Amino acid sequence: MDLEPKGTPLLAGRLAEFASALSYERIPSAVLARAKHLMLDALGIAFASTGFDFAHRSLSALRALSGAGEVPVIGFGECLSLRDAALLDGILIHGLDYDDTHSKGVVHLSASQLPTVLCLGAHRHESGKEALAAYVAGVEAASRLGAVAKGGFHQVGFHPTGLVGAFGSALAAGKLMGLTQEQLVMAQGIALSAAAGSLEFLEDGAWTKRFHAGWAAQCGITAAALAQQGFVGARRAYEGRFGLYRSHLQERFCEQDLALADKGLGQVWEVMEVAVKPFPACHFTHASIDAAIALGQEERFDPSLIERVTALLPAEVIGTVCEPQGNKKRPKNPYDAQFSIPFLVASALLRGRFTLAELSPEAIRDPEILALADRVQYEIDPDSGFPRCYSGEVCIETKDGRRSSKREAINRGSSEKPLSEEEIEKKFHDNAGRALAPEKAREIARAILSLEEAGDLMVLARTLSGG
Repeated sequence: MDLEPKGTPLLAGRLAEFASALSYERIPSAVLARAKHLMLDALGIAFASTGFDFAHRSLSALRALSGAGEVPVIGFGECLSLRDAALLDGILIHGLDYDDTHSKGVVHLSASQLPTVLCLGAHRHESGKEALAAYVAGVEAASRLGAVAKGGFHQVGFHPTGLVGAFGSALAAGKLMGLTQEQLVMAQGIALSAAAGSLEFLEDGAWTKRFHAGWAAQCGITAAALAQQGFVGARRAYEGRFGLYRSHLQERFCEQDLALADKGLGQVWEVMEVAVKPFPACHFTHASIDAAIALGQEERFDPSLIERVTALLPAEVIGTVCEPQGNKKRPKNPYDAQFSIPFLVASALLRGRFTLAELSPEAIRDPEILALADRVQYEIDPDSGFPRCYSGEVCIETKDGRRSSKREAINRGSSEKPLSEEEIEKKFHDNAGRALAPEKAREIARAILSLEEAGDLMVLARTLSGG
């Protein structure tokens, strides 16, 4: 096997060293509290997802492939094999596009890291403290790997949740499995050949984005298991000629940006920068939704008198939530609608809210919403702070010449404008309440918010499953 090159250690080695050394005791209390609330938020979404068709079809497919297993899956009262359970849990957490986002990395983190830790931890009967340390290690690594791209993955059609999530999952899984630093390097090199995620779902509302996070978890677990047995992975997973960034970003890659991947590692905690979503829609749209709700409440427009609505958004998100315009003005299904500025702004203006109810089949066919969506156009926001935050502004012009506007410079839920712990807990209960009795939801919330006291994650996993 090749020796480590002389000079500065490769990034995979630096991340491996960090993950290997991180313990529960080394993590600041505020970071641990935030991590538990992010986990709670993710689990509430997973419970809500069990009421949707995509979740049942996913379970049926995985059950048909390998039958019953030993690892409980969230909310279904069933067990699957380890990797299939992680895949399904990831689908449940990410499937409603209501899960957390690291703004600078433009990556959903809990949707891949929590299934990795929860399923592998249950399989290995790990403690809550071990789970928290592994989760934080995975989030810290994946968020920074996403930040290196500066939003570039989206611009070339890759979904970083599946792509960089796999590397974080490899480190989290490897940490739980007790891999050496060298084995953690190999795990990242193995993940390089399996990490994936295409944005083609934006063209027709395909369901494929839903499984990217779970696939990243499955990929990370597999990579760690192979590395543990001596399987050799690419050492230059990030810097290499065909490493992650040169292969996926090509001319958009600036080698100096690799420094972002371990800047302040172990001192600056990216867990604190993870944004919790107030709306079940693409995070790029949230400031515009809030602006539209505020405008509607302040002005009380007669929809028939609205001549034009203009949404100002960061240039980097236009291809995701504004184009192609024909698709966006007539979403084919709820998932399509979650990535449509015309639909989301029109719905928020008319209904004064945006919840899971606004994604019902009836809502996305509502003739009044669609008629207003036809009058929604977009412009590039010259004052955008992307990717530090996802700004949005909505301007309304009426047929009698009135013009009103509302700007949200920082999206609500972001690290600069965070939801409180109480708001996150309320969101959990609202979502979990779609599938669980109130007392069961309270039991789960207590268990997650005191996770460090858990002696065996299998007990928690069975509670989450309903078994």
